[in-house]
Amino acid sequence: MRILLSAVLTTLLLSPCAARAADPVDLKTAKYEYSLLSGYGITHRGFGETQTQVQTFDTIGRFGWFLSQELGSGWFKGRHELLMELPLHLVVDPKVSPMVGGYLLGSWKFTSLDNWAPYVFAGGGILYVDLGLSSMGSRLDFSYQGGTGVQYFISKDSAISLEYRYHHISNAGTATRNEPLNSSKILFGVAFYR
Repeated sequence: MRILLSAVLTTLLLSPCAARAADPVDLKTAKYEYSLLSGYGITHRGFGETQTQVQTFDTIGRFGWFLSQELGSGWFKGRHELLMELPLHLVVDPKVSPMVGGYLLGSWKFTSLDNWAPYVFAGGGILYVDLGLSSMGSRLDFSYQGGTGVQYFISKDSAISLEYRYHHISNAGTATRNEPLNSSKILFGVAFYR
């Protein structure tokens, strides 16, 4: 699993470097986005049926595919983007254990500001979770999430990111015990547009 994750992250990071020979693009003309995000998450005990405190160190490889040119006008002007993510949530409390899977998210990226690109997103996916919590009932779990973020462009085709997401994990009723993990995540990252 580590080899597969290393290969995917290496591909995500090196693909933008190989593409540098082409003319640089910007947010308004890019076809793809390659991002690497990292940060921290913690569950909210008492929110919904969440009882267990779980803390994570998160690393997420993201590939974005723009589905439209700029749409709208004024402050709402932006682009639709489909995001595919490969997350590694390394649980550090209550015990050290990885959670891995895949997410598919829809995003609206606002393009009306010069060097800033706020965005909103929502979606879900599948996670393998081995926390040893009998209250979760299953190792194959599902996630839905939504959030907002902002990117600041340090060059025409590169940006740094700050993102907040609400993140829900449960077995979706596929097992008898189904304690959800409802958490908040703060992520920082870099993005390259091609």
